[in-house]
Amino acid sequence: MTAVKRLYPLVACVAIVFSVGAIVVGQLVPDPYLDPMNVTVSEYAVADRGGVTEVAIAVLGLGSLALLGGLRAAGAPVRGVPERLLAVWSGALVVAAVVPTTPIGADLTLTAQVHRYVSVAAFVSLPVAAALLVPRLAADPDWKPVARVVEWLALAGGLGVLAITYVALPGDRVLIGLVERLLLGAEVALLGVLAAWLVRLWWIRSVGKAVNFTTYHRFLASRS
Repeated sequence: MTAVKRLYPLVACVAIVFSVGAIVVGQLVPDPYLDPMNVTVSEYAVADRGGVTEVAIAVLGLGSLALLGGLRAAGAPVRGVPERLLAVWSGALVVAAVVPTTPIGADLTLTAQVHRYVSVAAFVSLPVAAALLVPRLAADPDWKPVARVVEWLALAGGLGVLAITYVALPGDRVLIGLVERLLLGAEVALLGVLAAWLVRLWWIRSVGKAVNFTTYHRFLASRS
């Protein structure tokens, strides 16, 4: 990998950690009367005048793009539909951060509708991508150790999508904030697993190359 591509795993990990911390902070900054159990992250973001939540979501999207770049550079089995879905997830997060929803109780504007649709695209695309990746990871020696974890997180994400669909439509938004946060937690955990394992592979390969390089020079020195 080139020098820039070697940074992708680290950039992805830093972005994920930053986003999680910033989103938590963003939940504490807005109006204390907002109930996180019944208010979505996007609705919290509208009340967060400092923009912490929007920044966190945008950074998570950009970090996901770095993760995708790192996976491709490392030869992970993401080619085809999985990488396209990961790109959808990443791009949708950035758009959702830039295009806000409306405040609680206000009528949906055009921008709020765009925000809603890209949010749905993000929430759905990542679990589907993970589900498609599971058999590929299981068949790849480098990625087989994390295939089962990815499978469980993909299942959690899929169940979360079903749950939030029910809550948002016939469920009359009951505990929608809790359901959305659980879904988001599963999806961020999935990204974290992939990013952490990518860093591990990058480290092992870098150390292996250094050892081989040193061994080769020692061999040449012994022959001289």
